[in-house]
Amino acid sequence: MNSIKILLIEDDVAAAQALEIVLQGEMHEVMVCHRGDEGLRLAESDTFDLVITDLKLPGMDGLQLVKTLHTLKPKLPIILMTAHGTTETAIEATKHGAYDYLLKPFEMEKLLQLVSDAVRVSRLMSEPVLLNQGNPSDDSIIGSSPLMQEIFKEIGRIANSGVSVLIRGETGTGKELIARAIYQHSNRAEQPFVAINCAAIPETLLESELFGYERGAFTGAEVRRIGKFEQANGGTIFLDEIGDMSAGTQAKLLRVLQEKTIQRLGGKETVPVNVRVLAATHRDLELAFKNKEFREDLYYRLNVVTIQVPHLRQHLEDVPALVQYFLGKHGRELGLTATSIHADAVHLLQKQPWPGNIRELENMVRQAILLARNYTIGVQHIEQLLRKPNYAEAEGAQFEGWINDLLQKVENGEILPVYRLVIDSAEKRLFELALRAANGNQAKVSRWLGISRLTLREKLIAFGIHPAMGSKKEP
Repeated sequence: MNSIKILLIEDDVAAAQALEIVLQGEMHEVMVCHRGDEGLRLAESDTFDLVITDLKLPGMDGLQLVKTLHTLKPKLPIILMTAHGTTETAIEATKHGAYDYLLKPFEMEKLLQLVSDAVRVSRLMSEPVLLNQGNPSDDSIIGSSPLMQEIFKEIGRIANSGVSVLIRGETGTGKELIARAIYQHSNRAEQPFVAINCAAIPETLLESELFGYERGAFTGAEVRRIGKFEQANGGTIFLDEIGDMSAGTQAKLLRVLQEKTIQRLGGKETVPVNVRVLAATHRDLELAFKNKEFREDLYYRLNVVTIQVPHLRQHLEDVPALVQYFLGKHGRELGLTATSIHADAVHLLQKQPWPGNIRELENMVRQAILLARNYTIGVQHIEQLLRKPNYAEAEGAQFEGWINDLLQKVENGEILPVYRLVIDSAEKRLFELALRAANGNQAKVSRWLGISRLTLREKLIAFGIHPAMGSKKEP
């Protein structure tokens, strides 16, 4: 994440200073004010990526601030800070547009994670997805091939229809970009866009994430929480990897689509929601419902319109345009903007099978930029990268042998269980390589890895990695 601009509204001067120091430590720009009415005026007249506000404020309380500001700037995320005794008011604020709320006292790490999540959601809504335009400052769906032109036409045909859309395609084909393009070209574009990856959230937590929960619904549910469907009310929700959703959650999702209402976990209240559902999957859902792994009735509810995203092997003629786009995008990010690529190197890239699709190609271009170091990327650079195994094959037999050796040592009682050992080893190597690629720039590493600077510092200390190691040059 790039540095973001935050408006912090807190009448407690000492608390405001403490929060300002932490946020600035993450390389964010922070403007502080101490009154609700002043905060509203600043938010109206200036551009911010995020507002963090206390609930109890002079001039205008946080609830009224949320209601008014959300009406004026519906895509601006607002995080509310409140004491335990005012949680019902905080929930009201969430219903009226607050992204989320924090109960005081809270851990700074929790705030930083919430800031990261809120700004990502805001940028999903606000940063344009351009169709077949290669401006590296924007997300773009690149392609002039007949297959991609059909995708663009389909986006235009269905954007304003309001129907559910199922986006299908292999991993790495750009399904989330297409979902965002549908949203941004729809008549709901000024309303919320909420994305959730069903495969990335444990089954036991996904239901509460989607539908929220009441206080006491389960151990640790100390207050009521609003789910993603309520957050997206009036707008669009994107359910990525829907094929990985459990049977129980599938049943509840089906009811939402049929009745346009939700029930929070542990609650009896029926809450009406007006949400357009976009879903994506790489799985064969027809086979899944034949095998009783996916509900057939849910499949037909989601599959009102299908967009089949082609894998890169089907439109290799778009590779040159994609390569040029990624050169601009990552060259600027890496500070190596003069990098160019030889035509023979592009031709070699066009001959590859790309099992990881556009995401794999993007990663290859980014590695090539680092390898060429502002010189022209040639065939030799691409050949060198093609010889390098990917992580899944990384050291294939060698990695497998290491694991088997560790398991044998456990069996013999020589070492402790291996899970933590393997995870720590991989994690340490990740931080070492990321620091090296970023030339020691910790802000860049935290952005690349999607973690806060505080988490990064803690990891470097835990693994005994000195940040200066990243600035060493290769011989």
